[in-house]
This record gives sequence, C-alpha cells and structure tokens, in this order.
Amino acid sequence: FWAKKRRGKEIRKATHVKVPALKLSLCLLVLMLLLRAVASSFPSFQNTHARRIPLKKRLATLSASASSSSKMETTTKTIESDGTQTPLKIVQLPALSDNYVFLLHCANTKSTAVIDTPEVGPILRELKKRNWQLTHILNTHWHSDHTGGNLELKKEFPEVQIIGPRGEKAKTPGAEKIPGVDRKVEQDDVVFVGDVKLHVMDVPGHTLGHCAYYSPSANSAFVGDCVFAMGCGRVFEGTHPQMFASITKIMSLPETTKLYCAHEYTLANIKFAKSVDGQNEALLERERKCKALREKNEPTVPTTVGEEKKTNPFCRSGDEKIRKFLGMEEKRDVEVFAQLRTMKDNF
Repeated sequence: FWAKKRRGKEIRKATHVKVPALKLSLCLLVLMLLLRAVASSFPSFQNTHARRIPLKKRLATLSASASSSSKMETTTKTIESDGTQTPLKIVQLPALSDNYVFLLHCANTKSTAVIDTPEVGPILRELKKRNWQLTHILNTHWHSDHTGGNLELKKEFPEVQIIGPRGEKAKTPGAEKIPGVDRKVEQDDVVFVGDVKLHVMDVPGHTLGHCAYYSPSANSAFVGDCVFAMGCGRVFEGTHPQMFASITKIMSLPETTKLYCAHEYTLANIKFAKSVDGQNEALLERERKCKALREKNEPTVPTTVGEEKKTNPFCRSGDEKIRKFLGMEEKRDVEVFAQLRTMKDNF
C-alpha cells in the first residue's frame, strides 16, 4: 500500500515538473517562429545576416533564392555617337527572394559592371564562371537590397569603382548612404563601362536620390525600383508629384526601350492593374503571357516603355476609363496617379 502511494506521489511530481517545461518549450518555439517571420519581411535583416556568413561558405551553397527565376542573357551591339561599335552582354540574375541583378560586359575592353548588389553569391559565381573582372558597381538607390554587397565585392575586386546617386544624402555629416561610394552622379552625368555609355537620369520618389542608367545605343534603361512591369515603387521618401514626374521621364524614352526593373513583382502588380483597368484587352493578354512565363520559372523582366504605356495603370493616369472608374474625370493626371498609388499601398 505504502509503495503504491509513494509511486502515485512520484507520478504527480513528475507531471507537475514536465507540464510547465513543455509549456515553456512551446512558448519559445512560437517566439522563434514569430521572429523568423518578422525578419523575413525586411530585406535589410536578411542582408545583414547574409553578410555575416563566410564568403566561401556562401559560394559553396546555391542561393536559396536562385530558383525564383532562371538566368537570362542578352547580347547586343551598341553604336555610340562617334561610330564605335561595341558588343555588349547583359546577364540577368535572380537574387534574394525577388530581386534581379544585371551584369553589363563590354567585349571590347573586358570591363564589367553590376547594377545594384543585393546579394554577393550569385554575382561572384557568374563572374567566376565567365572569367570576368568586376570594374564598376552602379547603384540606383541606397536601400540595402540594392547596396548590401558593395563592400564585400570591393574586397574581392579592390579596383572596382562604386558609383551612386548624389541625391542619396545621409543625415549624419561625413556618412554615406551608398556604402563605399567612390563617385556620385546626377542628372545628365555620363558613366562609361568600357566603350558603353550610360546616361544618368534622376528619378526621385521611391527614395529622394533614386537614379536610373540609360544606354541609348543599347536601347536599355536600368530603372531600379522606379518603374516595374505594370507597377511602380512605393513612395517612401519623396512625394507623389516627384514619383509621377520620374515615371513620366522614363515613359518619354523611345517605346522600344527595354526597362530592366529590379524586382519580379509582375503577377502581383497585374492583380491591382485589373482592379482599376479590368477591361483593358492589352492588360489581359499580357497577364496570360506573364503567367505562362512564371509557370516555366522564366522572368517577366525586362519590359518595354511601349508595353507599360499600354498596360501599367501608373503610366496611364490620363486614360479616360481609369479616370471614370475612380470618379476623377476632372482631376489632373498627377492627382489620379497619387490616388492610384495610395490604393495600391492598401491593396
């Protein structure tokens, strides 16, 4: 009897010990999952973590985001105003969860530039594979998913020149928003990558100093987070009139100009575009094509100026049907744009 009673006390005692321990373990597990979910929502957290991982280990491991889109390569022959003909390769690489990186290689001089540096691993692997030396880093704006690899790439290629927009000014005197910047550029400045000439376009709105790089001879513009396929960047630091003017500037380029956007946001952008311009046949046809591309893991970038004029609501604030849908027939185009951007922010 006493042995049985003692055993009952031991069981109750063990139960009292294990239950709180189990609850504590579950609470810790839930907390870890919440922290991971929060961190994954902010690219800057991801980039900070990525920079702490040894370079050799990252090169040995395929980027977790590399499956987001397949790689794409374009070869074109640029003809500059002085008659110089230059074979130019543009290699588009996926990075992080939805970013794109663009390598520009001048065949005449062997110079190679990268447009933005969200993630070092994919860039280094491609450079090593092609035996290219990085000579230029061209940043479109200061956000960490566009500049996060600057300093590490500078270590790998000490002679590389880091170029960024002059308008990205830090509040702290002596500090720089663009890590490691060597040259600051602004509207109408020119950047040469070997024999390839790139014109700087100031396109503020997403950030105060955002810029784009335009090559008339390659019929290509690298527009960062200003314009997306059927979308545009959020207005974080600038104003709606600034963003509207920037998009208008890009839309003034020739309609065949290829626009190399920095993110694969197209399918999400289409959903919003249909909500305000659902009877647009060009938009519906483009949706079918873009869905087919994504099903094959192929990018929907680059787009063109002409395609955006037909299907991107942020480039169509003068369209009668969109204005009527919004009840803004008598409003100015910039006001219609501001309303569309506000609606998209809450979509």
